Amino acid sequence: MLNVLFLCTGNSARSILAEVVLNELGRDVFVAYSAGSQPAGQVNSGALQKLAVEGHSVQDLSSDSWERYSGDGAPEFDVVITVCDNAAGESCPVWNGSPVTAHWGIPDPAAFQNDDEQRVAFDVAYDQLRRRIEAFLRLPHKRRSHEEAARLLQQIHEEESLHESV
Repeated sequence: MLNVLFLCTGNSARSILAEVVLNELGRDVFVAYSAGSQPAGQVNSGALQKLAVEGHSVQDLSSDSWERYSGDGAPEFDVVITVCDNAAGESCPVWNGSPVTAHWGIPDPAAFQNDDEQRVAFDVAYDQLRRRIEAFLRLPHKRRSHEEAARLLQQIHEEESLHESV
């Protein structure tokens, strides 16, 4: 099994969505985790609602610090993906396993205060992350250089971003 960590500052919305989607779609190959540099302490209700509407289990989800996934006893990661611009710019802990890193910047759906706007934003974020994860799952998962793997992950983000802007 390959371990993937999704990072976001608050670990309450985007990284949670990505963790759940990869764990369900890639369950035969991947184990996904999520964490934040400044965890909110609880999963955003909009994320829980969106996941439930899409038929995903929302049990046992939590907003965790990235410190939980570094150091002694932490899993070794094959891939670490930041899903928010703030987390991408922060100094991350040292991850076990020398993972490939990538950045898939997705706008924060939790930033919207209006319920209708937030619901639409969660729909968009979920769709964006799901398309990237589906493209990731289509890659042949063989050992490759860090550079090649990082390039492929970035290519997924860029191609999906172009698709979304059309």
